[in-house]
Amino acid sequence: MFSYRHAYHAGNHADVLKHSVLISIVKYMTEKPVPLSVIDSHAGAGLYRLDSQALALSGEAGEGIEQFLKDPRPLSSTLLKDYVETLTAFNTGKKTTLYPGSPFIIQHYLNASDRLKLFELHPTDTRLLEQHVAQLRAARQVAVLREDGFEGMKKFLPPKSRRGLVLMDPSYEIKSDYAKVALSIQDCLRRFETGTYIVWYPLIARAHAHDLPKRLKTLAQQARRPWLHLSLIVKSSKFTTLPGQLVDVMDRQKRPGLPGSGLFVINPPYTLAGLAKEAMPELLERLGQDDHANFVIDSGG
Repeated sequence: MFSYRHAYHAGNHADVLKHSVLISIVKYMTEKPVPLSVIDSHAGAGLYRLDSQALALSGEAGEGIEQFLKDPRPLSSTLLKDYVETLTAFNTGKKTTLYPGSPFIIQHYLNASDRLKLFELHPTDTRLLEQHVAQLRAARQVAVLREDGFEGMKKFLPPKSRRGLVLMDPSYEIKSDYAKVALSIQDCLRRFETGTYIVWYPLIARAHAHDLPKRLKTLAQQARRPWLHLSLIVKSSKFTTLPGQLVDVMDRQKRPGLPGSGLFVINPPYTLAGLAKEAMPELLERLGQDDHANFVIDSGG
């Protein structure tokens, strides 16, 4: 149960997609003076070193943030410019050595009246998260809870201000996480249908992974809420995702590692779809590794 640690995956291509979108949403939602309540269901350690032994072993940051930043072409999309600006805020000098996870990214943009609940079960990551959060000197604003995020978030929904954001990105190491995510979103919409919900998921050769966005779309439609679905494939694998189907790629050498990931956002900011349409082609140009790299943008509601 506790074998997964994000320290081996921090800054990978999935993080680049997830965190660039997360920044856009948090920036938008913190523009209003009404207090915002944010929940991170699987927070991890919160802050990571890109020169760590764990990332040197996995090599995933090399296919993600390092590949993204070494591209000499200037960025044109606002969403990706904001992402780079956020990374710069956590680093001194020209080299990016610290990578902020979602807890630090979220807290970076919060106003004094906003609140952040961080859930993490892994004992090592919980201790690291507590240590990292202590450095922020934001004890009244940020709470670390060593609880199951799927269950723990229920007591905070709906927030008193009726303004809330939930990020749900488990490791999916356990197959049951896919069903838990769908059931949790269903419960969240019942408790707080106007909240904004971000679900991250891996694009892998597993039926659960391809069924999850379909289930989330159904839940959003049943609740009559707007939604936005983004997915990014950076390299070929045994199965490559195209809109609505699985394609068996036979003419390739097997590439290890995660080939792609997706984000499903319920009640997204009205600006997000336009920003994503501008950013996704540029993201593909910087992170795509072969001819099978592609992206999908879909929305409704």
